[in-house]
Amino acid sequence: MATRIGMIGAGTVGGGVYEIIMNRLKSSSATITKICVRDANKPRDFQIDPSTTQVVTDVSSILNDDSINLVVEVAGGTTFAKDAVFAALKGGKSVVTANKALIAEYLDEIVTLVDEVNNDGRSEKDAVKFGYEASVCGGIPIIHTLQSTYKGDIINEVSGICNGTTNYMLGKMEEGADYDDVLKEAQDLGFAEADPTADVAGHDVRAKIAILAKLAFGITVPIDTIPCMGITEISVVDFDYAKSMGCTIKLVGTAVRQSEFGEHDGALSVYVSPKLVPLNHLLASATGCGNAVAVDSSNLGTASFTGPGAGRYATANSVVADTMRVVYNTCPSSPFPMLSNSIDIDNDFVSAFYIRISFQDGLGIIRSVGELAESQGVSIHSILQQPITDRMAADTVVTTEACKYSQVKALCNLIEKEDFANSAPVFFPMISDY
Repeated sequence: MATRIGMIGAGTVGGGVYEIIMNRLKSSSATITKICVRDANKPRDFQIDPSTTQVVTDVSSILNDDSINLVVEVAGGTTFAKDAVFAALKGGKSVVTANKALIAEYLDEIVTLVDEVNNDGRSEKDAVKFGYEASVCGGIPIIHTLQSTYKGDIINEVSGICNGTTNYMLGKMEEGADYDDVLKEAQDLGFAEADPTADVAGHDVRAKIAILAKLAFGITVPIDTIPCMGITEISVVDFDYAKSMGCTIKLVGTAVRQSEFGEHDGALSVYVSPKLVPLNHLLASATGCGNAVAVDSSNLGTASFTGPGAGRYATANSVVADTMRVVYNTCPSSPFPMLSNSIDIDNDFVSAFYIRISFQDGLGIIRSVGELAESQGVSIHSILQQPITDRMAADTVVTTEACKYSQVKALCNLIEKEDFANSAPVFFPMISDY
């Protein structure tokens, strides 16, 4: 019997899902019978066949339709979408969603609900499924990979460029463009929203790395505990220094087991930050709006996954892949197969750091910075400075040996209070052991 699908949302991704399932696949195994939208009369950029698909404005007409087996949620948000997804699961319908914000915020509740529904006397064949491949990195099949490929392995670290908007912006800044100009360009091209905060402040990546951390390590990290530094303080001068060091700058989400001697059995640290990335590192290869994920594990070493992080058909492809896994009963009944209560969380992560200090030139500045670093237990690795052209607005860069995030943050707070400082130092971690 064909799986009858109710889709919530008919925007960019929803249109792509409809076109792939109804026009390209034309599968007798799955058909979209209803689409719920806010305005049924709104013009859409894809054709809906009224002989097979009904457009409705009341989501209950999908949720209460016993003939619908699967709900595809591509509306977004964490209010209406949450109510619809939870109601669908409680009603015994499988769900496929692209909604990373919903999953990250209600991760444990979703897992518990799926388990409760499936433990209520359901067979494996009749178990409800929860697919969310499209929620992280658009068209890259990283969710399914982590669900299935690493069962006999031990993951040490997952890190990724998970936001195409900021990757595009940083790429343009590397070419010499200013932040404000690049942001406007990204907005004009439709890459960035009118309010770009979710992208440029790192919140989008924070939700995605929380999901990947749950998959890789089996532990839920509340998103409000994840340190999150966006790209708003990055400037062209940082790329000048990065270039001199054979590096570039990327906004990276990281989930890593801490390791003092290379054993990777310490606490789990999850954070989002710009990172100084060596040009020969696989994350440096992601350009434009592309995404990339690196997984370091005991058996495979470092494996990389790259591809489009967003876009109509890239994201829709992941939604459809999950949909067909539900149809053919190959979607895992547990959305997060690895569960662990034995890993501590310590988001005061350890790394080498890049610190750019904007200052008014004078005597003893480097000595003062060194003394302040010593007071916080921070060991300086190197000092870089380009020729000074304006003695009232000069920059110098200090790189550190591995130390805690809290130590560097405290150091930068002290430097900001010094008379020579023009502003708070810009600091972020470095990939230094590659």
